[in-house]
This record gives sequence, C-alpha cells and structure tokens, in this order.
Amino acid sequence: MSLVAEAFVSQIAAAEPWPENATLYQQLKGEQILLSDNAGSLAVQAFLQMCNLPIKVVCRANAEYMSPSGKVPFIHVGNQVVSELGPIVQFVKAKGHSLSDGLDEVQKAEMKAYMELVNNMLLTAELYLQWCDEATVGEITHARYGSPYPWPLNHILAYQKQWEVKRKMKAIGWGNKTLDQVLEDVDQCCQALSQRLGTQPYFFNKQPTELDALVFGHLFTILTTQLTNDELCEKVKNYSNLLAFCRRIEQRYFEDRGKGSSSIRSS
Repeated sequence: MSLVAEAFVSQIAAAEPWPENATLYQQLKGEQILLSDNAGSLAVQAFLQMCNLPIKVVCRANAEYMSPSGKVPFIHVGNQVVSELGPIVQFVKAKGHSLSDGLDEVQKAEMKAYMELVNNMLLTAELYLQWCDEATVGEITHARYGSPYPWPLNHILAYQKQWEVKRKMKAIGWGNKTLDQVLEDVDQCCQALSQRLGTQPYFFNKQPTELDALVFGHLFTILTTQLTNDELCEKVKNYSNLLAFCRRIEQRYFEDRGKGSSSIRSS
C-alpha cells in the first residue's frame, strides 16, 4: 500500500467513533512484564481514562512480538494498531479527543519538554536498572522476561534483549554510568517535576493532560514495583506532592471508576 493510500485509510479510520471493544495489549501482568513496560502501559491506560474512552486490557506472553513496532503497550482500535503513548495520543486526537487543546502554544511546548524529560530520565533509568544493574538482572529481569518460554529460548531471548538495551545505553552516553549516578538523575527529574507541579492538582492546574498520564504511569509503577532494593522508590517518596499526585489520579481514574462500571477491564 502506498503512503498516500495508507494516509487515506488512517484518515477514514480516525473519523470513525471510538468502539466499545478497543483493546490494549501488554505482557503478562503477574510474572512477565517489566518495570518500564508496565509504566508505559499504565500511562496509556491513564490517558484513555482521562479521555473517558473505554479500553479492555489483555495480557499476552507474546505481546512484544504481536506489536508491529515491537513496542508495548499497543492498542487495537477497529482495524488500526498503534503502539506507545505519543502515537496513541495523536491517534486519539484525530478521533476528536484531546487533553491539551485548552493549552496555549507556550504551555504545549512546556508540556512536551517535560514529557521529553520523563522519557529521557525516568524511562532510561528504568531500562538501565532492568538490564544494566547486575543484581536486578540476575534476581528479576532474566527470569521474568524469559518466563513464558522454554529453555534454552528463555535465556537466548533475555540475553538478546539485554544486549540491545546495553547497546542503546552506550549510544546515549549511559553505558559507563554507575547506579548511584542513575539514581541521582532520577532525583533531579523528580525535583523538576515536583517544582513544576507545586500545589496544583495537575501539571497545568485543574485538568490533566497527557503529561499527567505519563508521569503517573512511571511514578506509580516505581512506587508499587518490588525490586532488589528500595533506592529507586525512595527517590520518588522524597517528594510529597508527587505522592499525592499519584494517589489523586489512582483514586479518580482507577479506584472510583472501578466501583461502578469501570472502562478498564482485564483478561
């Protein structure tokens, strides 16, 4: 299919209303999914909840290989498959749902800058911890990542993924960082987010944007994921307004809706 034809099909799909059977795919929740992918999935779920769009969460051992881009989470909406928060935000916007339309151009630029900060610092730190910290790799990562597969495939896939991530870390200048340096980067990121949030309920005052969804996904996952030690979690806990922020979104978009007819379902 030509690029023009693909653009036309995407435009037609965007014009269609959001279906009730929209599905989000991620790895197995209990025994397989890793910190960074869990954070990404939660960010997308929070974003869709904030847009009041129903989504069914489906856990599959081969979710990473089901995704056309190799990235998770991904959503299946009608005949469209879209992965990761950024492209999903644009896809949802094409369907007429946006959380940031009320921002002016300066605010939109600021929002994007903070989203880049989260991806460059928190996401990269999560990947570093998972694949470059030997204690975490040995006690958690290899076992979880390879859990759905038989020996020796489980080891082969885990080492292959580790090699890919380490190559990426080297390319962006994180290859020789120590764990203490990475944790310091996380602290600096949390400090910047805490200062921007201040006493507001959300980063741009009274209504959440995709930045709030992204930050919640990463911080809440860091706070609730058991690792080999609590050092990463403690960096977030140092900022009381970030803790209150996570609790606020959890209550408004997950707990409260879960008491009624929740638009997030798992299978």
